[in-house]
Amino acid sequence: MTGTSREVLLVMHTGRPTTRRTAAAVAKRFAAEGIRLRMLEDERDRLELDLPPGFEPVLVPEEPGRAEGCEVILVLGGDGTLLRGAAIGRMCGVPVLGVNLGHVGFLSEAEEDSLDMAVDAIIARDYNVEERMTIDAVARMGDVELGRTWALNEVCVEKASRERILEVTLEVDGRPVSSFGCDGVLFATPTGSTAYAFSAGGPVVWPQVEALLLVPSNAHALFARPMVVAPDSKLAVEVHPHGSEAILDCDGRRTIALPPGARVELCRGELPVLMVRLDGRPFADRLVRKFDLPVRGWRGSRLPGDDRGDDD
Repeated sequence: MTGTSREVLLVMHTGRPTTRRTAAAVAKRFAAEGIRLRMLEDERDRLELDLPPGFEPVLVPEEPGRAEGCEVILVLGGDGTLLRGAAIGRMCGVPVLGVNLGHVGFLSEAEEDSLDMAVDAIIARDYNVEERMTIDAVARMGDVELGRTWALNEVCVEKASRERILEVTLEVDGRPVSSFGCDGVLFATPTGSTAYAFSAGGPVVWPQVEALLLVPSNAHALFARPMVVAPDSKLAVEVHPHGSEAILDCDGRRTIALPPGARVELCRGELPVLMVRLDGRPFADRLVRKFDLPVRGWRGSRLPGDDRGDDD
């Protein structure tokens, strides 16, 4: 079959042989259903594909917006791979469906054993799409803009030198809140509350909650606790002018160097990331599954297929 108009962008972790074999099988299944793959140029050469004429992948560079015209971005890998897919799809509003072939894979919607279900859902267009908040950040030095970027999980302003302490002042809605020395400060979305912010002692926030998190990392101060602020709050962090250099890091993927005296301004992102939901199960189930939380003895209402909480 040729002349298909349906396309899916495939983003994957090519370093694992099992992922490459899985991707080849997915490509063959899509082709049989009249769906053509779009792939990243740097990833195509790692795959051995056996596809019918007219279904060779369309190759694109890994750049924002290169998913334009695709139905879905299918991500095979862990959270790092999903963040790559989100960066490609955010600008053009293409939803991301993650299948975890890595470790925890908290952002992924499906696991390896439910890959077939995820592929079936794409073929049948049987899925829901939800918006996830992002954070926009702009770094300035006086009147000079050093750069601007965004994050799905978190924006981290951290010390550039391991042996130095970063001195910062925090600002919320135009008012100073606290100054202290620290390793860094994280500004996270609800989606990112289970990532770096969680490791730094921040709260877990359900994705449906609209809020921004401010989480100091190893702060040397009495009042340097995590804060949850309104989704439309304007946040800022100023690096002390006589202190050490810092780095602005977004999702571990995009960085901006911050000299002493720099200021970073943050707010709710103008564009959300769209993510595919398949089964609609509660976020609490994901927490329990991903972190293997103990729930033995629970006697509440069961969902279909629920195997948690029994004492036997």
